[in-house]
Formats: sequence, structure tokens, C-alpha cells
Amino acid sequence: MTPGKNAQPRRALVTGGASGFGLGIAQSLLAQGAQVAIADIQAGRLQEAAQRLNSTNALPLELDVTSVDSVRAAVESCKSTFGGLDTLVNSAGVIHIAPLAAIGERDWDRVIDVDLKGVFLCCQAAAPLLCKSGRGRIVNIGSDASKLGCGMIVSYCAAKFGVVGLTKALAAELAPHQVTVNCVCPVGVSTTGMGQDVLSWKIRNVGAKPEEILAATAAGIPLQRNATTADIVNAAMFFLAEGSSFLTGVALDVDGGLLSIMPMPGTAQ
Repeated sequence: MTPGKNAQPRRALVTGGASGFGLGIAQSLLAQGAQVAIADIQAGRLQEAAQRLNSTNALPLELDVTSVDSVRAAVESCKSTFGGLDTLVNSAGVIHIAPLAAIGERDWDRVIDVDLKGVFLCCQAAAPLLCKSGRGRIVNIGSDASKLGCGMIVSYCAAKFGVVGLTKALAAELAPHQVTVNCVCPVGVSTTGMGQDVLSWKIRNVGAKPEEILAATAAGIPLQRNATTADIVNAAMFFLAEGSSFLTGVALDVDGGLLSIMPMPGTAQ
């Protein structure tokens, strides 16, 4: 998706930018001529991503989204390097898989701090620059677990439901400043780091081979295939395109129809 004829290249901060959805979105933005800060807590992975992107418009930043000081420093780096900021993509995230009785307070806090508090801190710090730009965009990465309760990932569900609520509240508050705030809610993608963690957990607990688990997952999706990183990147880029400027407060399911479609009860699919 390319920007419109009169659109200026974006100046973006992408958290979780060293891998997965974040890296894919950063690549797409750079391909459009954007200046992109790829921010990640893992320094080694960040260096690898910077080498892979190989662009003078990419700014690698070490960032802990749970730290106010770290977030503010990242936003300030964007301001000093790019001369401003008009785009924020919150893609940093973690997951903890365990039954309710086995969830420790530290485990709970880590997921909530990264997946929800981190989104809040980044939005809060970036908002003044986004508002000043007159064309601000925020895209948060939610999940199908933003819409549907799922056992064994209680803290993740709580955080991702919160991301949707935060998205809608910020959309209301920032609309007068021409800042749109939207959320992409993908079904799991097995090729991301988090997707690999979930797949490994399923292999250990179900006792099936990876290909069997992936086939069963695809069979449960109405479109009969598993999601790819590109599917989620394309949805995020749609919200960053000039043509989506009248959309805000949207939590878009990117799930092959999983949460929207069901067979007629009593019939075979």
C-alpha cells in the first residue's frame, strides 16, 4: 500500500520493532520512504534487525516499554533525529501460559506491564508530537484474545482486552487533534517469537507434531488457513495509509473469520 501523491513520508516509532509484526511493519514503512525508529528491549536482536533493514532511515533504539524514563528517551530521540513524530506502532508484547492457580504475581505483573502499561506509556509520551503533526496515527497490536476469553493465558487476555479499551478511549480524546487510534487484533501467527512459544507449549501439552497442530488450527479458521505476518502487517499499514484517515477507535479482527463466522447449528461445516 503506497502513500497518496501528496502524502509526506511518515516519521514513526515502532515498539517490538526487532522481530515479528513490528519488524514487518518497520520494513513496510521504510519501503514507503518513512523514517522509522525500531525500538526493542533485546539489544542483540535489535542489531540484527538494523543490519537486515540496512537503511539510513532506520534508527535502532533500545527501549523498555515498562519504564517511563526509557519511553520518554525514545520519543525524544525520534524528535531530535526526525524533527518530530507522527506515527506510533505499539507491537511489543509478551505472553505467559499457565493455569490460574500457577500464575505468580510477578508473572501477572510482567504481562500487564509490557502488554498494557507499555502501550499506555508510549501513547502518553508520543501524544504531544502526534498532535502537533496534525496527521498523527497510533496503531496498537491487540489479539483475538482481545475479544475472546481463553484459558491458560489469563493475564494476556486481561492485558489485550485492556488494549482495546485504551484504544477506544484514546481515539475519543485525541480525535480533536486529528490523531487516529486503532487496534489490529490478529489470531496467532506461528512464525513470530510469541507464536513459536505458543506452538511449543501445544506440542508439549497435546503431544502432537507441529504440522498436526498447525493443520488443526487452520481447520478451525473459516478461511481454512493460518495467518501470516504479512496479513497483520497489511492491516496495520491500512490504518497508516492516507485513505484510512476517517477511521478511529476501530479494533479490527485479522483472524480469517474466526470470531465472526460460525456454521449453522446442527449442520456440518
